[in-house]
Amino acid sequence: MPAAMPTGTPAATGTSATTDTSAMASDRNPVSRYGGASWHTGAVRVYLPSTLAAARSVWDSGQVPAGTGFAVTPALREWYAQSESEEELEYAVLHDAARACLRLLDADPVAPRRRLVFVAELADGQVRVRDDLERGAVEIDFPVPWTSVEAIHVDDGDDAEALAAVRAAADQIIEADLGGEDAAFAVDSAEGFELLWFAPQELADLL
Repeated sequence: MPAAMPTGTPAATGTSATTDTSAMASDRNPVSRYGGASWHTGAVRVYLPSTLAAARSVWDSGQVPAGTGFAVTPALREWYAQSESEEELEYAVLHDAARACLRLLDADPVAPRRRLVFVAELADGQVRVRDDLERGAVEIDFPVPWTSVEAIHVDDGDDAEALAAVRAAADQIIEADLGGEDAAFAVDSAEGFELLWFAPQELADLL
C-alpha cells in the first residue's frame, strides 16, 4: 500500500474517499460522477490506460507512471462540436483510453485480460497536448502522484462474456489498427462492454 494513499481525498465529484465502499459498489457509472474539469477551469481530467499487472506497481509505489493519456483537448472538443454534453466528451475520452489498454494487453501477454484506466486531475500546465499522435492524446512527463487519482475504471471480472471479448480484442488490436475489418469487429465488440467505476482506495480489492 502506498504511503500516500489518501483517506479523505474526493474519489469523484460529490463522493468522499471515506465513503463506505459497499455504497460505492451500488453505482459504477463510469463518467456521470465527474465534474467539469477542463482547460477553461485550469484543471484537466486525464484518462491513463493501464493493466491490472501494471497497477500492482502503482499500488506499491503510490504513483502512476509517466506516459501517454487522453483528455478532452481543444481538438477533440472541436471534432465533437455537435455535442453539447461534457459527459459525452468524457465518454469519448474514456473510450479512447480503453482502446489503448488493449494495446498494453497485447504487449503483455501474461497480464489479466481486463482493461484498466486511471483517472487523474492535473493542472493544465502539467499536460502536453499531442493531437499529432491521436485526437485527444496528451503526454504526462512525470509520475502522477496517487493523491491526484480520482477514480479507476476496469472491466467487470465477473462478466465472462466481457472478458472473452476483451481477450479477443487484445489479440487483434494491432491488426485492427492496420485496418483489418475482422479485427476491427472484434475490437468494437469489446468496446460494447462498459468499464466499471471504482474509487482509488478500492484498487487493492481489484489486484
